[in-house]
Parts: sequence; structure tokens; C-alpha cells
Amino acid sequence: MSRRLVVVGGSDAGISAGLRARELDPSAEVTVVVADAYPNFSICGIPYYISGEVRPWQSLAHRTYADLEAAGLTLRVDTRATRIDVAGQRLAVTGHDGTEQLLPYDELVVGTGARPALPAVRGLGGSEGLGPADGVHLLHTIDDTHALMASLTDRPVASALIVGAGYIGVEMSEALVARGIATTVAQRPAEVLATVDPELGALVRAEMEDRGVEVLTGTTVVGLARAGDGRITVTADGGRLERTFDLVVVVAGVRPDVALLVDAGATIGAGGAVVVDDTMATGLPHVWAAGDCVVTHHRLMGITYLPLGTTAHKQGRVAGANAVGGHARFAGSVGTQVVKVFDLVAARTGLLEHEALAAGFRPVTTQVSPDDHKAYYPGAQPITIRVTADADTGRLLGAQLVGRLGSEVAKRADVYATALFHAMTVEGMADLDLTYTPPLGSPWDAVQMAAQAWSRDHRPPSVTALPSVLTE
Repeated sequence: MSRRLVVVGGSDAGISAGLRARELDPSAEVTVVVADAYPNFSICGIPYYISGEVRPWQSLAHRTYADLEAAGLTLRVDTRATRIDVAGQRLAVTGHDGTEQLLPYDELVVGTGARPALPAVRGLGGSEGLGPADGVHLLHTIDDTHALMASLTDRPVASALIVGAGYIGVEMSEALVARGIATTVAQRPAEVLATVDPELGALVRAEMEDRGVEVLTGTTVVGLARAGDGRITVTADGGRLERTFDLVVVVAGVRPDVALLVDAGATIGAGGAVVVDDTMATGLPHVWAAGDCVVTHHRLMGITYLPLGTTAHKQGRVAGANAVGGHARFAGSVGTQVVKVFDLVAARTGLLEHEALAAGFRPVTTQVSPDDHKAYYPGAQPITIRVTADADTGRLLGAQLVGRLGSEVAKRADVYATALFHAMTVEGMADLDLTYTPPLGSPWDAVQMAAQAWSRDHRPPSVTALPSVLTE
């Protein structure tokens, strides 16, 4: 008999699981239960649709509905998974018409992802809170995107407040500025982009401010209310903000969506996510899970919660393989991330210094700003790089980079990510055979020059001398 695989979730992890299962077992009957009508859409691309750079919205689909069906997936859209009968190996689902059905499975993969985090703001959420009809929006799904676009096109919008200055917050500031909207960003931490150190977050904030964004850090929004003219009155603590805006977008992070698995008996771990091993097994018989609803195996810090699209794709692929009898294992993440903010690019991989300290290392950090290519060739721009490594062993622990668009910041971060994945030392970076031509780099690439600077500042006791080439 054909193996019956049911997948819950139509985003990165779920679709990856279904496709991988079909690749390995073309006879498998794979049914994907999708809560909305948009399987395999790129949530990461939403800001670029809002800005007008991506058109139409349908182009955000990684694959079309027809593509997925052609790959052998049976899609059940507008269908919610409500309960897992673990003993009976059945999944209860409710269709858009309210009809409940039990889907039998031999193996189940759950990729329910995450939900937007709702900060404690009066007037946000609940039956009495302001919502899309009032110009107050969350931004996590395609339906959220349609609602936001309706607000932007159906009413005059001259001013907007973004609550949160993480990746989506800073990307949305660029999108709204591109639409000619006076944009303010407010967030509680002291600097934007808490995923990098404040020294580099300050560079991102400066770029935003240079482009006309008002950035209010150390500011906690505590209240939203409907003003008499239909706008939104926003209140922040300490009296720093008491203004009205035409539009408010709340992007304050995410929380794992675990109710389906927890109700079935799964265990909760880091960040409130479901515990899985490196095969993506949940501990429940015949139930696997992957993506933003599960913990992340980090190669340097162990078990954590780090919701990333790249990780979800890899975990989903592992879960799909194992659900059809494979023996795949998730190799772990090093937390590689990148964001474009106007004409600046910020990236990080591995651990920040305080994270490395908590993981049991003795980290030290060096910051330098080498040029992205030879200075004599026109257009050279500095890349600010922070390298963190263990003071005792010289093991590379993390890197952060901020540079101009076109300076290949993302790909240079990937060099560090590769070194981290293979537990290289900072000294070992000098041995890498990287490309060079004057318009694109230097004989010692910027990633190597930053590593050499760390070695000069923090040579581990076990290293008696540096090769002479490191100072040339």
C-alpha cells in the first residue's frame, strides 16, 4: 500500500517536507493542510510588494498551486487542523464551510509555524481593540498583506508608525518611505536591529534617519486609540510620544504556534517551541515537526529558538525524508541572517559576545572597517566587521557585517558562516583561497583582514607566532 503522509502547514517547512517525501517515495500519498488560500508564498517578500518593487502579489509564490499539484501534493486549502488523534493516527480538520473531517495518516508532519507577538498595548487586539478597519495592522500573512494594501489605497495615508525595529520593521520603513509616507519607527530596545551589536545597529539607524525615517529607540508604545478624525492616537511611556498617525503597523516578533502539538502531548522547550530531535521527531508516535514551531539545534549554543526561513526549509526537508522511511538528520544552524535597509546591508552569523559567554566560551571581539575592494579602483566602500572568537582557542564564534549595497556583504557573511559550520579558528581564515580582482576585492579579502585584526589583538596563548603574511 502507498504510504499516507499528511502535512500541516503550507509554508516553508510544510511544503519542503511534502516535496522531499515525494522525491524519495513517488508512491506516497501526500496531503498538505493549509489554513489559508496561499500555499508556498514568500512571507519574507511582503515588504517589497508593499513598496511596489514586486508586482503582482501572486509573484510572491515560490511555486504555483499547479506546480505543487504537478509535484504530487494534494492541497487542502482554507482548512484548519484542529486535533491530532495520536493513538488512532488521524488528524481532525475543519474546512472553510465549518465541516469537520478526520484524515487518516501513516505519518504526520506538523509545520504550523509562528504567530505574530502582540505587545501589551492598550487598544490592540481583542474584541474591543483596533484592527485593520481602523488602520492598525499586523503583518505576517498574505491576508494581512491584502488588508494593509487596502488601507494604503482606500484612504489617504500621509503618516505611519511602525512598532518594532527588527528585520520586518526596518524593511517596512523602507517600503513606506518608497510610497511617500512620513514614517516613524518606535521600539523598546536602545538600538534598532537587536540581532546585531548596538555599534552596528547605530549604523543602520543612521541610514534610516538619512532617508527620512524618524527612529525612536528606547520607546515603548503603551496605547492606541481612535481619534475623532478617524486617525490613530498613539501613546508611549515617559511621554515621549503622544501623536496621531494615519496608519500603524505592529511587527514585534513572533511566537511559535504550538497549540496543535501541545494538545496532542508534545513537550515544550526553548522559546516555548516544541522539542524535536535532529531527525525532527516529536516523541509522539509517527508525528514529526519542523519550522518556526519547533526548537532549533544550534551548532555553537545547543538548543535554542531561532525562527528563520532557511532553517525551516532544511528542517522540513529532514522531516519529509524521515516520514517516508529515510534517515536524515538536521545538521544544525549557526544563525546566519541578513537584511537590506535602503542602501545598507546588515548581516550576522554565529554568536554575539553575550551569547557566546552564556554558551560557555571566553569571547573577545574586534571591530575593523576594511574596504570592499582595492582602494585604487573607483567606488571602494568600507565594510564594518565585528569578529568574535574564543580567547583561549581562537575558535571563530561569530561575525557581524554592515556595508553598502553592492559590497557583497551577504556573501562575505556566508564565508564566516561556512567557517563557523566547520568549527574553524580565526587563524584558519587566512588559509582560505578566496577570489580576487581589484574591482571586487583585495588579495586579502575583507573577511580575512577582519580575522587578521582579531589575531593581532587577541592572539590565543596556544599561538606562538603569526605567519608574516598576516601583517602584509
